[in-house]
Amino acid sequence: MDTGRVTAEVGRLVAEIETVIVGKRPVVELAVAGLLCGGHVLIEDIPGVGKTMLGRSLAKAVGGEFKRIQFTPDLLPADITGTTIFSQKTQEFEFRPGPVFANILLADEINRATPKAQASLLEAMDELTVTIDGVTHPLPRPFFVIATENPIEYEGVYSLPEAQLDRFLMKLHVGYPSAGDEVEIMGRQMRHHPIADVRPVISVEQVCRLQDAIKEVYVDDCIKEYVVQIVGATREHGQVHLGASPRGSLALVRAGQALAALAGRDYVVPEDVKRAAHPVLEHRLIVKPELQVRNVSAEMVISDVLRSVEVPVVERVR
Repeated sequence: MDTGRVTAEVGRLVAEIETVIVGKRPVVELAVAGLLCGGHVLIEDIPGVGKTMLGRSLAKAVGGEFKRIQFTPDLLPADITGTTIFSQKTQEFEFRPGPVFANILLADEINRATPKAQASLLEAMDELTVTIDGVTHPLPRPFFVIATENPIEYEGVYSLPEAQLDRFLMKLHVGYPSAGDEVEIMGRQMRHHPIADVRPVISVEQVCRLQDAIKEVYVDDCIKEYVVQIVGATREHGQVHLGASPRGSLALVRAGQALAALAGRDYVVPEDVKRAAHPVLEHRLIVKPELQVRNVSAEMVISDVLRSVEVPVVERVR
């Protein structure tokens, strides 16, 4: 892996997104890491903190076909995946692809749609295909879903089912900006929104090459064992009803590889795994109901797990 080239290309992408998203570099880097892993990213936060802007700026900074779906209660699965219609001209049934056939798909306010509409993305996100009327259609590469949602406490939202949450590599939170960053945001948007100036800085071909390069980042056996111990501890934790699945272990390793590349390394260190643990694992845990009412959260569980699992020492690098 050409570490210098990867770092330079990823740096341009992060810098372009930061022309819109001010003061949130860790969140931006994690979102980009999700893209480099070939996974999908869910952003949950209150309205108005920049969830959609993060998704739009990332999509615009990456060359390729971009589609946006505004999820609403009346959205149907066919509105997402497409449908087969009868053509009067050819006297045959023809497939009309939906907006899911894109390189970057922004699923805005995904939890405002019904579970049936949400489930229409399961095959696409996991297998990169869509099956309509018994015919399977491949999706373009790269295919990256960046979804936004409001917290479940807000009106008019549905909980995402566990199977769908597990399809997302990471779940991120943007949070409020600092006072200084908020002043800068106002200054940048006095005359026009900076999202209009975002331009593609890498092509889809470059994204595919980066995704292949990330797979070559070295993961030592002690790092793999560390990941397994962390994920295993979530399953045995006394406050957890359902721990992370093996998909969580794979996601944690993949995210660690991407974060190592962002840091300019071609090998994973324990700090990469610890940085990825919260966004990768929190949404995969179900805290016991009787403890949820006591404000015990998945975030607290992951923090406890990271403290309890011994951090390995990487003695050699390939």
